[in-house]
Amino acid sequence: MHTPEPTPAGRPTSRDVARAAGVSQATVSLVLGDKWRGRVSERTAGAVRTAARELGYRPNLAARNLRLGRTRTALLVVPALTNEFFAHVYTGAAAVAADHGFGVVLYPSPGGVGPARDPFASAQAALDGVLASSMATDALEAFRGGDLPLVMLDSDPAGPGAAAHVNLDVAEGMRLVTAHLLALGHRRFLHLASAEPSWTFDVRAAALAHALRGAEVRTVHSPLAVAAARETAGTALAAPGPRPTAVLCDDDLLAAGVCKAARRLGLRVPEDLSVTGFDDLALATAVEPELTTVRLPAERFGRRGMEALLAVLAGERARSDVLPVELVVRGSTGPAPAV
Repeated sequence: MHTPEPTPAGRPTSRDVARAAGVSQATVSLVLGDKWRGRVSERTAGAVRTAARELGYRPNLAARNLRLGRTRTALLVVPALTNEFFAHVYTGAAAVAADHGFGVVLYPSPGGVGPARDPFASAQAALDGVLASSMATDALEAFRGGDLPLVMLDSDPAGPGAAAHVNLDVAEGMRLVTAHLLALGHRRFLHLASAEPSWTFDVRAAALAHALRGAEVRTVHSPLAVAAARETAGTALAAPGPRPTAVLCDDDLLAAGVCKAARRLGLRVPEDLSVTGFDDLALATAVEPELTTVRLPAERFGRRGMEALLAVLAGERARSDVLPVELVVRGSTGPAPAV
């Protein structure tokens, strides 16, 4: 392959790349726009990329954006930045976006899971698409005008308005953790549920209720914070009547609060009380004993969500998906204490 000198202006153009690779400018656009599969051979695509690299060619993004009306920017809307889970979702989404020349703006909704405001004068003009994690579809009205694609993560797949849904199998996660506790002989349970109104927590509650039908289950709700969970769990565990032998929590933060409440009441974990979490955050191995929990593949979740959004932007049919989860058994669970 002969590498020509770039144009006199000094900045190599797509025409230079086409000439060096022995292809048309249209082929260069397909390859460097990552739309070549099924249209251009792997060998030709490799030749184009090699020519671009040797020439030091960089696409004129500003000009291309003006032609296509595209900003190559996606928005990731999350309820809060205080939860480590969303940081991993962002990491996965941003990695896939970068591979395709996109940027991701992370936006914590001021209203939490409630209605999100448009952080731009016009999201339609500033963005190519929106990813929303753990938000209700109707909370994204500010971003649903025009043809701005929306991909929902961890939300009701029956909800209208989204081009695709990517979910985690949280129902299976709750089935796994309840089966683990039942196998250890537990029959009296406390469910420390999140007080946040969210589809994902509704699904967990329904799966738990079904798996523990016939067992003794009490449900109390707490904000997603260690201190709040400690107070809520302390009150529930100290209530009159037979004490539960296991506490199932909607989140690792809640489980950490339960462990603190148990210590204050003189209860040993897991000898007197088994405790389970959900998420497998860093906190799960920072507490003692370490938490038995359900591991959610947050980074892979973000990657899959961005792949779905990019597919929509490429005019392809995005495939909705449900990602598997995993039970991680650690020291916070053990056999039910003798009555």
